[in-house]
Amino acid sequence: MTICSTWVPSRGLGGYDACFFCLGVSAAGMREPEYRRITYEFTLSVGETLARLSPGSRFVYVSGAGTNAQGRAMWARVKGQTENALLALPLEAYMFRVGFVQPMHGVRSRTRLYQAAYVITRPLFPVLRRLVGGGVTTTEQVGRAMIAVAERGAAKRILGPADINAL
Repeated sequence: MTICSTWVPSRGLGGYDACFFCLGVSAAGMREPEYRRITYEFTLSVGETLARLSPGSRFVYVSGAGTNAQGRAMWARVKGQTENALLALPLEAYMFRVGFVQPMHGVRSRTRLYQAAYVITRPLFPVLRRLVGGGVTTTEQVGRAMIAVAERGAAKRILGPADINAL
């Protein structure tokens, strides 16, 4: 199985069995056109190119819990529209709607607010997991679930935190 996790210009997007699309930015402080350019336009450009060069391959898109194409929040609406457009492509597309993700193995967020939240909640993670259950996952669980979907697919195309943890 050949997996594309980053576009390799010398190779392009042909010949891959799966693509992990994890690129994203926080919508905090961004205007919708800028957020849409990164979240929707760039994602669809990669998805459409992959569909053309490797039709039927699996495309795993990291989205977010609360995503909704008709949502009131700008980020949720743009991500929902992105998901819908990806699902319409001739790919086996999967949407990973992650919720609270605990970074593992030294992973740090570039968003200061998120990093502060991770530092504060790190000791509380076991309690959060009991209270919120399936809404909490780790970077390790997300990665393993992405590999499982790339290898075998999944019964559902839109996977929430509990689905991700179950994989």
